[in-house]
Amino acid sequence: MRRGLLLESAPQRRLALGGFVNQLGTAAFLATVPLYALRVIGLPIGQVGLGLGVAGVVGLLAGPPVGHLADRHGPRGIFLTTLLVQAVAMLSLLFAHSFAAFALAVAVTDLAGASGGAARGPMIRRFGGEEVPRFRSYLRSVAFLASTFGALAAGVVIQLDSASAYRALIVANALSFIGCAAVMLTVPRLEPLPSSTGPGRWLALKDRPYLAFVVLDGILWMQGEVVTYALPLWVVLHTAAPRWFTGVAIAVNTVLVVALQVRTSRGVLGGRVAGRATRRAGVAFLIGMAVVATAAGLPGWAAAVVMTAGVAVHTVGSLWHAAGSMELRFRLAPADAQGQYSGVFGIGMGLCYTVAPGLLGLLCLSWGATGWVVMGGVFVAAGLAMPVVVGWAGRSRELGAG
Repeated sequence: MRRGLLLESAPQRRLALGGFVNQLGTAAFLATVPLYALRVIGLPIGQVGLGLGVAGVVGLLAGPPVGHLADRHGPRGIFLTTLLVQAVAMLSLLFAHSFAAFALAVAVTDLAGASGGAARGPMIRRFGGEEVPRFRSYLRSVAFLASTFGALAAGVVIQLDSASAYRALIVANALSFIGCAAVMLTVPRLEPLPSSTGPGRWLALKDRPYLAFVVLDGILWMQGEVVTYALPLWVVLHTAAPRWFTGVAIAVNTVLVVALQVRTSRGVLGGRVAGRATRRAGVAFLIGMAVVATAAGLPGWAAAVVMTAGVAVHTVGSLWHAAGSMELRFRLAPADAQGQYSGVFGIGMGLCYTVAPGLLGLLCLSWGATGWVVMGGVFVAAGLAMPVVVGWAGRSRELGAG
């Protein structure tokens, strides 16, 4: 990456800093909110899952309309508003003493969070310019780093396991939204873009090639849940590896992403190149998951070594997929409708995280080693289909270099 990309652009540095602060609090909160609802509010586990599930579905609905507002009225003001709404909703959790109050607080938080993602997309696109894939890769590395520190903070709170500790973390998360807003105030205001696509407010929802990309990309984004959700349960329930290995696996994944994501994205410029990178990613996912599957039945040390190799291969796939996804997300969207398209892209991401636990639980945990290979085959199929969808999209838009 050129040195100037990250060191000479103040708006890019501020977007990265704001994202770090935001993700730091969010990661810590997401790891502890179920326990807060169980131990402090006193909700049964079924209501906790229902409340979080409803919040996730509600959040999916906000992206396209809020993204459209960001396109037509300027993204910075919309993004600032979503951050302040998240801060207020987060603090309201301190006063939630019933299922209804808990569900409302987390639903508003998720709604504003999804809206913020849709508003932030146009800022990334316009401040990133022609370097947006690399800039977005840098932001992903920063987000991974913040998530790691957030997880460490959550671990401390879980170890303390007291009402005051959980409440302190909620306040800290609310402050992280305010801190991100303070940083965003220093980012230059972007003027609204006039629409060149006519009055179609729901243009992105009518763009069938883009919707096909969102579906395939959402399937592929389930790869992140393989390491953070399926693998820890696989280690504990199906292998002889020590339980602490789950931390090692996540650390390997995090270090590789932080160190290599920007470098991996360098050559992924243009829609067709991104489609081929995504195809390679699907193959890597299959290989990595097949390697992890062989750990069942091995001695503890051998299982740990084999799964480390599998996680490394899987992470290489995630680097290729992220680079391709980030290029296609912006490349396939009209320049004057980045917010609206970012909102639709967020729907695919949200559905991925909604479906992933159930699907991975069925295949990887219930079916065992065979299920890991089957899930890898799903990733391969999605990866192979991506260049076809990119070619379809190319009939109606410019795919850029490569």
